[in-house]
Amino acid sequence: MNKLSREEKELLQSYEADEWVSVASPDEINKYKAAAKNTFRKDKRVNIRMSELDLELLQEKALIEGLPYQTLMSSILHKYVTGRLVDKNA
Repeated sequence: MNKLSREEKELLQSYEADEWVSVASPDEINKYKAAAKNTFRKDKRVNIRMSELDLELLQEKALIEGLPYQTLMSSILHKYVTGRLVDKNA
């Protein structure tokens, strides 16, 4: 059984009652669809050697996020090379 917090239950009830309306225009939706498609296109394969501990920690984080660990790794690398991964302590 899926246990939801009070806030999550309220959001779900609100959504199911059709209280949510998209504010995006069709042009915006198409722009975001294209960006998502390009972001998640996997057309190259790489091999990487890393410590067993780092891999285990990455797999643990991916499990918490509900993602395959390869997807999380790809996302982290993408954010880094596009300048969107920042050090919180900097």
